[in-house]
Amino acid sequence: MLLSAANLAKLPGLRHGFATRQGGVSEGLLASLNCGYANQDAPERVEANRARALAALGLEPASLHTVRQVHGIEVVVAGAPAPGRPTVPADALVTDRPGITLGVLSADCAPVLLADPGAGVIGAVHAGWRGALAGVLEATVARMVALGARPEAIQAAIGPCIAKASYEVGPDMRAAFAAADPGSEGRFEPLAGGDRFRFDLKDYARQRLAKAGVAACVVMPEDTAADPARFFSARRARTADEPRFGLLLSIIARSG
Repeated sequence: MLLSAANLAKLPGLRHGFATRQGGVSEGLLASLNCGYANQDAPERVEANRARALAALGLEPASLHTVRQVHGIEVVVAGAPAPGRPTVPADALVTDRPGITLGVLSADCAPVLLADPGAGVIGAVHAGWRGALAGVLEATVARMVALGARPEAIQAAIGPCIAKASYEVGPDMRAAFAAADPGSEGRFEPLAGGDRFRFDLKDYARQRLAKAGVAACVVMPEDTAADPARFFSARRARTADEPRFGLLLSIIARSG
């Protein structure tokens, strides 16, 4: 049900996990551990799935704090749990308080979990290409620093997301990167016989974390678009003309 990153797993007092799609109660295209409300799933099923994911780490459902993700750079400082359907538009959360579980949702975008164990500060980020390009990762690190973290002490993990081999894009996306982040064109590998490219979201996210001073980063190898048995994928669903796709939950929390 949950995958873990080797570096975060070693940190005392920290619990984290990247959920797969397995082990839940949802049905059909959303089978089975769909943790997102915005896809016509029954709310009680979403809540049951979230509870199962948290229970796998010994965490209470009432501890979860998520946001309404909008592919932007807003970061919420979580001062208290906020279970249920989120209303605050943001794409990242940080906290220095024990007992709060931070959660982000994804279905090809990169879920990124961060922790400074010495400062007791944690973060969770939803980083699609738009958010990563706009600076959501740097914004999250900055908010963690404001709570007492040090970039060089932060351990980061980039969870399962779409991999370069599955991520074919057009020239418009490459042009957007060239305009907003000169030099980033190197993350686009040209495909023979046309104007298409493959984009390396995992490595781009790692690079942006490094620019923010976070060098300790594990990049998990799983490709959400290429593994339908274990992961939901927005790209795979749209390619197959499926009307809905589930969302994967990534969570991080620290004990007192």
